[in-house]
Amino acid sequence: MDFGKLFSLEGRVALITGGSRGIGKMLLEGFLAAGCARVYITARKVSVVEETAAEYDAQYPGRVIAIPGDISQMDGIQQLADAIAARESKLDILVNNAGAAWGAEFENFPEVGWDKVMDLNVKTPFFLTQKLHPLLKAAATFERPAKVINIASIDGLRPNPWETYPYQASKAGLIHLTKRMAARLIDDHIVVTGIAPGAYASEMNKAARDAGDAVGKGIPSGRIGQAEDIAAGAIYLASRAGDYVVGTTIPIDGGIVNASIDKDHLDPTGH
Repeated sequence: MDFGKLFSLEGRVALITGGSRGIGKMLLEGFLAAGCARVYITARKVSVVEETAAEYDAQYPGRVIAIPGDISQMDGIQQLADAIAARESKLDILVNNAGAAWGAEFENFPEVGWDKVMDLNVKTPFFLTQKLHPLLKAAATFERPAKVINIASIDGLRPNPWETYPYQASKAGLIHLTKRMAARLIDDHIVVTGIAPGAYASEMNKAARDAGDAVGKGIPSGRIGQAEDIAAGAIYLASRAGDYVVGTTIPIDGGIVNASIDKDHLDPTGH
């Protein structure tokens, strides 16, 4: 058993949606360090995605390629798939990371917020995987399957206290969609899995970004997640090490989902 090759992504081609910042950028750093030959990143803001690609060009020349675009609707999804197909004959790894959130009081929650979140968080991962299916199949073999990794959230595994109704519903839906996609695509030697991140510093999680120490005190591990935590999980799933993990969504959250105890509701005996 070659431990180095077990977790290597040497020579593989990957696409990370929402790869210009936050968790997507953390995964980009990990994939480059693990040896990916090329990592395509996409995001809606042209300047941001191009700046991120340029940031890594000195250390990883030509290995980060920016493809700006809006993949919240079908035309943008097709444009991205076409752009990848014009550059690559196969795609080893697809990370469906792009996502949106919207919070509002129950009585006033707007349809536009609902549709925006559900479209990007549930519809886009499905249809982008569908459009890239030929490239994923071209890369996939019995010995080395292609990989699709859906980035969900711990909010899809248990409710949070905020009024982010479609976000929580969409992430729960994505976790179940991951299972159903996995059941179909394993026939093509494409392994579909998911990650449910906890608190990481990002534009979407401003509390973790701006008050990480305070947020960390409420997490069993005592801190918010770092780039190495989420990148390591994605590398595991994307590499040979994760070939036998099919349809599972792994919480990488410092224990919030599976190791939290509500101490405020303990009885006087400590139970």
